[in-house]
Amino acid sequence: MQAKGKVHKYMDNVDTDVIIPARYLNTSVPAELAAHCMEDIDAEFTKKVKAGDIIVAHNNFGCGSSREHAPIAIKASEISCVIAATFARIFYRNAINIGLPIMECREASEKIEDGDEVEIDFDTGKIHNLTKNETYQAEPFPEFIKEIINKNGLLNSIKGA
Repeated sequence: MQAKGKVHKYMDNVDTDVIIPARYLNTSVPAELAAHCMEDIDAEFTKKVKAGDIIVAHNNFGCGSSREHAPIAIKASEISCVIAATFARIFYRNAINIGLPIMECREASEKIEDGDEVEIDFDTGKIHNLTKNETYQAEPFPEFIKEIINKNGLLNSIKGA
């Protein structure tokens, strides 16, 4: 499993209310959530994001409420992975449950910059910054998480989809 894309960089404590503002929580339709993803922290996000792009952030990404809408909005925006130094635990679990790859790597979160092109190998945990020709090491996904991501979420992996 691999991902490759342009980086959209954010700082500490990106909470679920800026990932998907509460005023849009009257829907759970992924495409509608994606249309408003990150708009309170980055008004241009939906215009500049391309399929396969990667979000990189610092500490405590996904803090705030436990709503599943936040990782759904990110995944529906066709982000291929979120890399952060640390994640809020409930966000981490919700992301894996819906099949959104996320990786913790402090070095990558500190050194990768907005606009860099990054390639990720989920099997080895290697994150290669193609722009700077640097490699950072994250924990690779265990097999059971790879299966959840490959099957597009926990429910599909349980159903055997």
